[in-house]
Amino acid sequence: MYEIGDYIIKAVHGLCRVEDIVHLDMSGADKSTLYYLLIPVNDQKDKVYMPTEKAAVKTRKAMTEEEAWNLIHRINEIDELTIENENVREQRYKETIRGGNPESLVGIIKMTYIRNKKREDAGKKGTAMDERYFELAENNLYSELAFALNKSKEDISDLIWREYQS
Repeated sequence: MYEIGDYIIKAVHGLCRVEDIVHLDMSGADKSTLYYLLIPVNDQKDKVYMPTEKAAVKTRKAMTEEEAWNLIHRINEIDELTIENENVREQRYKETIRGGNPESLVGIIKMTYIRNKKREDAGKKGTAMDERYFELAENNLYSELAFALNKSKEDISDLIWREYQS
């Protein structure tokens, strides 16, 4: 169980702070169920309520500084996401984003970067879908790394691209 003040990763919402643990007082809500009140770091005005019993499946603790550096140093070893069937591309992107695994997010970033580079080299524009999921993966990953390393997302972006290029 998380404590108030913990930082966790909730798929799609990214890095969130556990603001409170409450019973919902609204019609249709089970009054006996406890909920985490989560505030996404990237959108302080948003509120996310999640039943505490589902937290183990839908969330994880935010990376520590050591875990963040470990991931950054292993970026070149992480394979890009591979999707053989073009018809299932968006579904796999969604599943990967929902999973929230940092290595998988690196996989999306690498794959969409490579796809866009190939399209650009062929004189074509990148796809809107690739761009959307690239940005989602990048935002979720860079926000968590920035938090863990106490840096800006821009610093993290520079750091990762330098590591990837080496």
